[in-house]
Amino acid sequence: MESISGPTMGSTWSVKYLRHADLPAPTEVRIEVEKILAEVDQQMSTYRSDSDIERFNDLPANRCQKMPEPVLELVRVGEQLSVQSEGSFDLTVEPLLNLWGFGPQAREEKVPNPEALAEVRQRVGHAHLRIEGDRLCKDAAVEVDFNSIAAGYAVDRIAAKLEAMGIQNYLAEATGELKASGRKLDGSPWRVALEEPRDDQQVAQRILAVDGYGVSTSGDYRNYFQQGGRRYSHTFDARTGAPVLHTLASVTVIHPSALMADGLSTLLLILGPERGWDYAETHGIGAFFVIRADTGFVIRTNQAFERLSGGKTE
Repeated sequence: MESISGPTMGSTWSVKYLRHADLPAPTEVRIEVEKILAEVDQQMSTYRSDSDIERFNDLPANRCQKMPEPVLELVRVGEQLSVQSEGSFDLTVEPLLNLWGFGPQAREEKVPNPEALAEVRQRVGHAHLRIEGDRLCKDAAVEVDFNSIAAGYAVDRIAAKLEAMGIQNYLAEATGELKASGRKLDGSPWRVALEEPRDDQQVAQRILAVDGYGVSTSGDYRNYFQQGGRRYSHTFDARTGAPVLHTLASVTVIHPSALMADGLSTLLLILGPERGWDYAETHGIGAFFVIRADTGFVIRTNQAFERLSGGKTE
């Protein structure tokens, strides 16, 4: 078993794979993985001013910029998720995150005044974006943030590269998003632990057996502030311009695409325990919900999740 890892997107990445004589050495795999991650960072990072998307974000209203195809692909995915969630999921909420204290340009965590919120909301909404050929255009001063889907996209790219290199048995992960295929050395499936959403410690809540799927967990339990007796998380509903206030603490999604697992886990977390559940059922999405209750947490999973995860609780 070979294992390599490194830093990326303010976090880490790792690849484990089963190697035999005619498969590439870890040094070759590392070079290819780091090449993909560097490209994703250059195109999609909101934490570097020279990235393609940040240069677009700096443009005023009614301007266009030529974009690499992966950026346009993710904008299309964002539009799809925005439409399907009736506008709750949106890639243009970065000004809201900054205003509430969660974004890259955030000042302090606080509930903004109504005037400031109203002004920022004029610069939020996927409808302000359009694609013209190889150009991305805006009719308002919107800012695009790919943090809800970029890591999943990167994992899909890494998985595709591993398979192109002849590697069929692997576990690829970036910033917690992952995809696994094939088997480990002993013939058992790759196992993924889901954490209980606690601030104080890491507790494995469920062990998944994964083969051929991406897995993504989105939660509101590590990035939040409290004011006036209310808890405000970094999970935003673009329709209201405010953090969600429901009881859904985390969502795990299993999907053939790590990109879609990444986006859908965020979408379901935004929609909440009722709307999110109905959405998952309607669209056949394998979902694992952790809901806050007076006595701790309540777990709710659907048949699609049980089927895709091996249906085993440990």
